[in-house]
Amino acid sequence: MNAAEMIEVVLPGKVEPEELQVRRGAVPSAGPGQVVVRMEATGVSFAEQQMRRGRYYDQPPFPFVPGYDMVGTVLATGDGVGPGLVGTRVAALLKVGGWASHVVLDAADVVPVPDGIGAAQAETVVINGITAWQMLHRKARVRAGQTVLVHGANGGVGSVLVQLAQAAGAKVIGTASARHHAALREQGVTPIDYRSEDIPARVRELAPRGVDAVFDHVGGRGIVDSWRLLAPGGTLVSYGTASTRDDEGSKQWPVLKLLGRVWLWNALPNRRRAYFFNVWAGRALNRGRFQARLRADLTEVFEALGRGEITAQIAAELPLTRAAEAMRLAESGTVAGKVVLHA
Repeated sequence: MNAAEMIEVVLPGKVEPEELQVRRGAVPSAGPGQVVVRMEATGVSFAEQQMRRGRYYDQPPFPFVPGYDMVGTVLATGDGVGPGLVGTRVAALLKVGGWASHVVLDAADVVPVPDGIGAAQAETVVINGITAWQMLHRKARVRAGQTVLVHGANGGVGSVLVQLAQAAGAKVIGTASARHHAALREQGVTPIDYRSEDIPARVRELAPRGVDAVFDHVGGRGIVDSWRLLAPGGTLVSYGTASTRDDEGSKQWPVLKLLGRVWLWNALPNRRRAYFFNVWAGRALNRGRFQARLRADLTEVFEALGRGEITAQIAAELPLTRAAEAMRLAESGTVAGKVVLHA
């Protein structure tokens, strides 16, 4: 790639992966308070898969450049940003825009990546890590000796949740398809096959009084079981509607139904709590507070990665120009870990 050339992948509409478009242009410049980051690693997450289908609940209008998060090196700074930031490896949470060789960001939105952590390693725990960390520690406040249920324990967020919960001293029950059970057992997780087992009955066998926290990305009718499986004082954290991935109709309706359930459950006189987690919550009201919290929590995630409490699970690394192949691979359900794109 020409050093003065930018490459980005555009999602033109509700298309098959092969219809993603590669666009080339000039490298952008940094404005006041901004930095230009040369992308080293970005990823294919569930969000991009939903956006391709037009099913992500607050995605922008087509066409746009997807890419929920990224890791890269600061190439240039704008007015008001110290030049010492140039050459620093940073991570950023974007929602869209990460599938590009060069990205312009507000300097306050980037988080330094500690030395000794590679770009692809760091990329696997940006959105997945911050989501897992905040749900576990800011919402459920899981403590040593508690028992938690993680749906999709082998998935992107689920696998980080499992490791962070264990680092906190919790016992973990995890749902996953049978082919992932051996690996989960090696990690000390008690697996449940969501395809062939009665999940509520099995959880009740393992935790007769209920579990202290449930992390549910599935949504749909199963969310009621997740709520009923809570012990007194327990917390349900819902963070997705994967069960509606291929549904037609409104993409907002499944989320609105979940929000309604959460409101109703919390209005009832009981000792349990429910949350619908959105990593972007509070950003519009107080951006400075949001940025400070993101920086603090992602730094904690990187430190846990450095200590070996969580591991970077990279399913495959492909160049940005092969984004269609990367999308197909991520959607196949045959890989463990994150599919990473590099410039």
